[in-house]
Amino acid sequence: MKKYAPFFVLCAGMLWGTIGIYVKKLNGMGLGSMDIVAIRALFTVVSLFVCLMIYNKRLFTIKIRDIWCFIGTGVFSIVFFNYCYFRAMTLIPLSIAAILLYTAPAFVLILSAVLFGERITKRKILALLATIAGCALASGFSGGVGHTGPAGILYGLGAGIGYALYSIFGRCAINRRYNSMTISFYTFLCASVASVPFADVGKIVSVGESAHGVPVFYLIFAIMSTVLPYILYTKGLSGLENARASVIASVEPVAAAVVGLLVFGEALSAQQIIGIALVIGAIAFTNKACQ
Repeated sequence: MKKYAPFFVLCAGMLWGTIGIYVKKLNGMGLGSMDIVAIRALFTVVSLFVCLMIYNKRLFTIKIRDIWCFIGTGVFSIVFFNYCYFRAMTLIPLSIAAILLYTAPAFVLILSAVLFGERITKRKILALLATIAGCALASGFSGGVGHTGPAGILYGLGAGIGYALYSIFGRCAINRRYNSMTISFYTFLCASVASVPFADVGKIVSVGESAHGVPVFYLIFAIMSTVLPYILYTKGLSGLENARASVIASVEPVAAAVVGLLVFGEALSAQQIIGIALVIGAIAFTNKACQ
C-alpha cells in the first residue's frame, strides 16, 4: 500500500484544486467565507458519520487522551488556516496571499525535522524551492506586490502555518494508529464546533431552502472538496514523510489553474505555464526520491 501513497496525496491535491468551482457558486448565492467553511465542515461530518455507520462503527472509537490530535487538525489547522487565508485575501493581493499560503511545505519541513526527526536533505530543499517558485508563478504573481501591509503578510504566513499543521497533527494521530476516516471525522467535528458560531446559520439555511438541489450541492461540495481529499491525504501520510507529502499536495494550484481554464475560461499566461511545469517537476522529483 505504501507505493500508492504519492498517488493518494496527488489525487487529494487535485481535488482541493477544484474548490474554486464550489466557492464561486456559493459566493454567488450570497454566502460569506465563514459560511462556506461551516458548510464544508458540517456536511463533511454528516457524510463521514454515515460512511462510518455503514462501513465500520468501531472506527468511531478514540481515546480521550488523544483528542488533542483532532483539536489540532480541526481547530488549529482547518479553522485557523481558513480564517487567516480569508483575512489575508481582504488585506493583500490574492497572488501574494496564495504565495504565502504555499510556504506551508517549508513549515512542514522544519516542524517535521524538529518533532519527528525527518532529515532535511538537499533533495527536499531543492524540491521545496521549486514548489514555492512554481506556486508563485501558477498563482498569477507578476512581481508587483501592491499594498502589502504587515497585517496582511502576517495573516498570509498564519495561513501557511495553519495549512502545515494538518500534516503535523495528522502524523501524531497516524502514529497512534487511527484510521484515516477516523482522523477526518473527528477533525471536521472539531472544525464544525469551532466554525459554526462564526457563521450565519440562518443564511445558510435560507439559501438551502431557496431552490431545489442546493442542499445536494452542499453535500457534493463537502464530499468532493473535503471528504475524499482529506481521507486520501491522511492515508498518503501513512506511507510518506510529511515534507514529501506536502510538496506533492502542492499540485493544488496547478489543478486550480486548469479548472480556471476549462470551467471559467480563464486564460493561462506564460508565467503560469512555467509555474505549473515547476510544480510538476518538483512533484516528480519528490516521487522519485520515495521509490
